[in-house]
Amino acid sequence: MSSDFESGKVLLVDKPKDWTSFDVVKKLRHAIRIKKIGHAGTLDPMATGLLILCTGKFTKKIDEFMGAEKEYEGTLVLGATTPSYDAESEIDATFPWEHITEEDLKNQAKAMTGDIAQMPPIFSALKVGGKRAYDLARQGKEVKLEPRQVYIREFEITAVRWPEVDFRVVCSKGTYIRSLAYDLGKALNSGAYLNRLVRTRIGEFKLSDARNLMELVDEIYAERRGDEGL
Repeated sequence: MSSDFESGKVLLVDKPKDWTSFDVVKKLRHAIRIKKIGHAGTLDPMATGLLILCTGKFTKKIDEFMGAEKEYEGTLVLGATTPSYDAESEIDATFPWEHITEEDLKNQAKAMTGDIAQMPPIFSALKVGGKRAYDLARQGKEVKLEPRQVYIREFEITAVRWPEVDFRVVCSKGTYIRSLAYDLGKALNSGAYLNRLVRTRIGEFKLSDARNLMELVDEIYAERRGDEGL
């Protein structure tokens, strides 16, 4: 069976909440017994949804998949911010939100589409001086990041349950949805942080085609036992 994975496979996995993307790689690497495996685009631990993994000779496809358009759905909370721009860290400031209307939300979301310069969160995996930004941030050190050009094709408000707001985003690679939530709150003279995020599509691959991680792992172990005559 390992020879099949050496030849190359693309695995679509629904990443569990609170797992890092590398946790998923590590779990599958142990099950498959193959070193050459990687993922095509990190998801934060809090996020769930589509994670593409490539094995063996198909790892050369990773850059291609990483460059594909992404689609997400999620929930943000108005009236507060956190250092990480999501629910992974404690609220550090609160703001009024009662002045915001649903029309304000939709108009501002539309205004944030197209080519934009986005500031990544300091709690990110980007490297600063050879070190991960989140490591420096956790040590209380100053982190200076540069804005990045990203493309937001669609930013749609799908439901409002004040102060929670559901949304859908279609965007280019390199987009931080946490930053999009933070910037939306700021543009509305309030604050916002990301409370839920699901990646539903990468290019032509959809979450509906992804496998539950533990079911996939169990299936791989069962096939391996069969191959080994156990």
